[in-house]
Amino acid sequence: MDLEARLSSAMTAAQGGDATAYRALLGACVPVIAATARAQGVRGDAVDDVVQETLLTVHRARATYDPDRAFLPWLRAIAQRRAIDLMRRAGRRPREVHDPLAYEAEIDAGPRPGESVERRQSAARLARAVASLPEGQRQAVELLSLREQSLEEAAAETGRTKGALKVNLHRALKTLRAALRGDREEGHV
Repeated sequence: MDLEARLSSAMTAAQGGDATAYRALLGACVPVIAATARAQGVRGDAVDDVVQETLLTVHRARATYDPDRAFLPWLRAIAQRRAIDLMRRAGRRPREVHDPLAYEAEIDAGPRPGESVERRQSAARLARAVASLPEGQRQAVELLSLREQSLEEAAAETGRTKGALKVNLHRALKTLRAALRGDREEGHV
């Protein structure tokens, strides 16, 4: 008698109340379920979990099995669904990985030692350089570069022409570059 016929007749007997046939059926189902789980991509101890879940489902659904139909496709369909359920649950669970080399190689996203001090010093130098500009140039830098106003907005606020603001901004940037370059050469950076 082939596996299909043996399992089908054992299930039919189990549906009739034969406890010995039912135990034999469940034992014979284990390798089929395990193979189905592995074919679905389940590995390791998780195969045992799929076997257990499938056997529980077979137990709960044994009354729905139709003896006129093949048993193995019915069993494999249940096993496939339990394998998919397990993989979905495993995919949702965060996995903690112990990998000291990855930890050591991770780039620190924080500031380098002394970097925040350098930034504050650079910002202070820039603020001093802007403050030392003539009034028209300082105003052009503040409105057009720092506040990011349009030429129209800055002209309306200052009462100067767009052309005058452009000239003031150009001269201010040239002066600032020279001043900050001089700071670098003197070692203030």
